[in-house]
Amino acid sequence: MDLNTITEVVRPRTRAELPAWQAGDAWLAGGTWLFSEPQARLSRLIDLSDLAWTPLGISDQGLCIAATCSVAALDGLSCPAEWVAAPLIDQCCRAFLASFKIWKTATVGGNLCMSLPAGPMISLLAALEGVCTIWKSDGGEQRVPVADFVTGNNSNVLAPGDLLRQIDIPLAALKRRGAFRQIALTPVGRSGALLIGTSGRDGDLLLTVTGSTIKPQQLRFASMPDATTLRAGLLVEIPDASYHDDVHGKPAWRKAMTLRLAEEIRAELADFRP
Repeated sequence: MDLNTITEVVRPRTRAELPAWQAGDAWLAGGTWLFSEPQARLSRLIDLSDLAWTPLGISDQGLCIAATCSVAALDGLSCPAEWVAAPLIDQCCRAFLASFKIWKTATVGGNLCMSLPAGPMISLLAALEGVCTIWKSDGGEQRVPVADFVTGNNSNVLAPGDLLRQIDIPLAALKRRGAFRQIALTPVGRSGALLIGTSGRDGDLLLTVTGSTIKPQQLRFASMPDATTLRAGLLVEIPDASYHDDVHGKPAWRKAMTLRLAEEIRAELADFRP
């Protein structure tokens, strides 16, 4: 869709060249949402492509994902053999309600910044204990866990002029065993619930609940809980008001699916013996 209110496009090449933020500005990365509907309030786009951030970086510390990395590039990453959690990347990329053409353009950071309950990059990066680096509009930096970055349906911690720079995933999280569950009302529908569990060699459990809730919810257990303990934890930690309500699923259904999928994940990870 043409954005006929845009009067200027700025293409900075370094952070120092980023213009002062003003009313009517928008960051442009993949643009898959930006160009999908009218944006009458916008007058200037700040195109991030010339910053030329390296999309993906593997190091001894783990994985660094630039906010401008495309979903297709992330899905195509060749992961080290010791990254036991790597299959979660493929599973979350395929949880998108999008065509392959969108995959090639949509960015990982854009999915986080849209902050929709069904955002599968939110699910993946929260489950892998990712940490966001934010370039603040005043020139500083802020680091925020992905699980805390999203604060509600289509809301997050970014202030006007803040820019998500990258997401860092620690090596320890990538070496954890993972289990993935997703459900939607229709075969190719938006996720009504998307849950991921990870477990380390000591048998602990980190359960990440997304899709069904308005923001990520995480439960940590020092050892693998039994079914009763897990269910009780979910009922206490996720109040009914936290379940999302839209055409893709009512809160009562999302809650029921969360409880069901969480138990499936627990049972799968509990059966694993290193």
